[in-house]
Amino acid sequence: MKKIYVIGAGPGGLTTAMLLANAGYEVEIFEKESFVGGRTSAIQLGEYTFDRGPTFLNMLYLIREIFELTGRKLEDYVEPVALTPLYELVYHNKRFTVTSNYDQMIETIAATFPGNEQGYTRYLQETHKKLEALAPLLQRKMDSIKDLFTPEALKALPELELGKSLMDKLGEYFDDEELQLAFTFQSKYLGMSPWNCPGAFSILSYIEQAYGIYHLKGGIHQLTTAMATVLAEMNVPIHLNTPIKEIVQHKQRIEGIRLEHGELLHCDELVINADMGYAMTKLLKNTKNRQWTPQKIEKKQYSCSTFMLYLGIDTQYDLQHHTILFAEDYRKNMEQISKTKVISTDMSIYVQNPVVTDDSLAPPGKSTLYILAPVPNNFSEIAWDDVKEDYRTLLIKTLEKRLGLTDLASHIEEELIVTPIDWEQKMNVYQGATFNLGHQLNQMMTFRPHNHFAPYENCWLVGGGTHPGSGLPIIIESARISANLILARDGKKTYPIKPLPTDVQYTVTKLSHALL
Repeated sequence: MKKIYVIGAGPGGLTTAMLLANAGYEVEIFEKESFVGGRTSAIQLGEYTFDRGPTFLNMLYLIREIFELTGRKLEDYVEPVALTPLYELVYHNKRFTVTSNYDQMIETIAATFPGNEQGYTRYLQETHKKLEALAPLLQRKMDSIKDLFTPEALKALPELELGKSLMDKLGEYFDDEELQLAFTFQSKYLGMSPWNCPGAFSILSYIEQAYGIYHLKGGIHQLTTAMATVLAEMNVPIHLNTPIKEIVQHKQRIEGIRLEHGELLHCDELVINADMGYAMTKLLKNTKNRQWTPQKIEKKQYSCSTFMLYLGIDTQYDLQHHTILFAEDYRKNMEQISKTKVISTDMSIYVQNPVVTDDSLAPPGKSTLYILAPVPNNFSEIAWDDVKEDYRTLLIKTLEKRLGLTDLASHIEEELIVTPIDWEQKMNVYQGATFNLGHQLNQMMTFRPHNHFAPYENCWLVGGGTHPGSGLPIIIESARISANLILARDGKKTYPIKPLPTDVQYTVTKLSHALL
């Protein structure tokens, strides 16, 4: 029985361990923190419970599939709640509510952006076909140039929209820039402005509307808690409070890991779920992979970082579960985050108000506000320790003014600030780039770090820094890809991949024949 070590108990590492242990391998996980989940974990401030990182849960069908592959049912471990509506978008002079109900969306578009109803219908029809073509690229290995010339990859090639930005693509459906932005805000978390993001990523908002967005009772972090429970049932040890000092290599093999206190542990295979940049610069020193040396890692393109406020407040505001507030000059805000790398005073802000869905997260009559402002990563060299209090004050005043959160500052009972410096120093996020490597086409598919990390025979990557990319369900998919590569190499049966579900979430009473 092969011994496989997994570095990091984030969702990618936990999923990989579930799949490999289920296949009969001896698996152990090593985690530096005192908790599982990595960025998909909880923060407890007094009586208030927060998700540390991901708050949007989509592609639930994929997560259900992973549990089914180990003979389990997701709903036996967590309680998913479908959100209705999905989220509210706030512009400088209007609000726009996004739902997964086709008829409601048509009515809302007609009232807010009249004349764009037919464009929305075409967007759904064409983007469904785009997702069908691109999904196989996100669920299979991309370890060589040859993988780009398989029949499936060649079929998907036109859908990559080469030379066309996301805004260009959405301009084919909508004549109002603000409506276009309603289908693009996800791109900033990929490390790109929608004016530079490839048009292929029009699938992101479609996935949300077609298959829904979910909350898990108790918080999204309940997913990684559930995975840890499954692993306990499988007798897979998770060594918490166990930081790794280095990955020990010899020629083209990984021999094992050296713990912080000096102990050397040998393994047959190593799965790395640590942040990609951190792993390559701090753990796998003198890597023999010439494409991903520390020097080349530094020159890659990275996502933005995030300035976080976790607020426990003694009141409740009239807010949706998810609210996205656009900067008044959104394009300038995006350029400041990704190009000039300066702090925006006209910022975009995401607010999660989960007590409207789940009253278990705060005491009665009170609420938790999860506030995220995209900001430059630490290549900007911004001295956050010097400016964080001023930025925090500006952030709260902006929410009071633009979202009508009256006297927000006076209602705060518990508070935690997390800056890009904190992401880097406390969570080992390279340069504080919260969403990892950017998703430019030259850093996607075979041009992204491979799941089998050559030239090492027995080194495997999972997480947002490898193929297929970042985002909670996509990270989980990276785990299946890596697990299947190990299984195939050892001559074992691999885990199957289901086709996309056909039971789309929104009501398509008039268009089901076209969409499905």
